[in-house]
Amino acid sequence: MNSFRHRHRSVFRMVRLPALALLITVAGCSSADDSASAAVPSPGTKAMELCRNLDKVLPAKVDGELREDPEPASALTAGWGSPAIILRCGVPQPPKMIDPKVADGRDPDAVAGGVNGVDWLMEERGDGGHVFTTANREAYVEVRVPEGPDSSGVLIDLASAVKKAIPEGIAS
Repeated sequence: MNSFRHRHRSVFRMVRLPALALLITVAGCSSADDSASAAVPSPGTKAMELCRNLDKVLPAKVDGELREDPEPASALTAGWGSPAIILRCGVPQPPKMIDPKVADGRDPDAVAGGVNGVDWLMEERGDGGHVFTTANREAYVEVRVPEGPDSSGVLIDLASAVKKAIPEGIAS
């Protein structure tokens, strides 16, 4: 069941991302030549291997957009469309992930939910887009989605690859 689909419109409007987190998450903004860029994470050895496996099984299309990887080229990053949907694998755990208010649904800055068997933390970016980070997986995968009417299609399209490459468990 897609729990974001039923409540994302009202919840996403009330979610606000703190300024510091916004600065961190927009590291992959478009450059002057309009090609996407993304900061490449520096995960440990185990997460690095899982992320390389994820890169091999990522779909060619996400939410109807063709894959166009950001610069610099890396097996830890992927992109689709313009403005780009950006995936970064092996990112650090977001601070909101361990906030008990998020788990209880009492935090207006973040929402936890699941899509097609993958748990996600959702945070709204200041530009109207969203940052989703996998939870309960052996490596953290972050997906930045530009502003649009419904981000759940992106998560639906990525769920199969995440389940195949990143086992359930605790990221180290």
